[in-house]
Amino acid sequence: MRIAVTVLCTLLICFVAPTGAGLAQENPPPAAAAPTANPLSAHQKAIYRGVKAMLLRSAEKMPEESYAFRPTEAVRTFGQIVGHAAESQYVFCSRALGEKSPALKIEQTKTSKADLVAALKEALAYCDKAYDGMTDAAATETIKFMGGDAPRIAALNVNSLHSVEHYGNLVVYLRMKNLVPPSSEPGFMEEMRKK
Repeated sequence: MRIAVTVLCTLLICFVAPTGAGLAQENPPPAAAAPTANPLSAHQKAIYRGVKAMLLRSAEKMPEESYAFRPTEAVRTFGQIVGHAAESQYVFCSRALGEKSPALKIEQTKTSKADLVAALKEALAYCDKAYDGMTDAAATETIKFMGGDAPRIAALNVNSLHSVEHYGNLVVYLRMKNLVPPSSEPGFMEEMRKK
């Protein structure tokens, strides 16, 4: 009886082991992702891509007639927020680039949707240079920022934070006009992960 059990176990191992080995060869474990050369600045760039998309889509989504909308007299109009967000891109990204801000006064000089969307696109393109050129080594260089010394990447961090703050304003205005904000659109987050 012991011989029969031993023979059955041996046969089972002989038949199952090659099948398991074959399956293992067909489905190799996933390769580990290559480490990012500049993880600090790469992470900041990923955040910026999402913020940039939310700002621009908000500006494009709101109808022209609602650019003068404001919930109360104490706050900016939708268009003024877009202009302010555009202007701030120059303010913060110029610091990261080590340049003087052009001070275009977008919020004070532009009112139409076409002009404000164009100004926002130009401002974001300016900021693209700052984010795209940032490396981890450059990120840790000391600059003068907001009245003191700070790492260069602080200007980009503050730019993203400031942009998100005003995206929050735009969300409220869009919702008050029965429009879905970009970050609540189906598939938006998945789209951002793929970029």
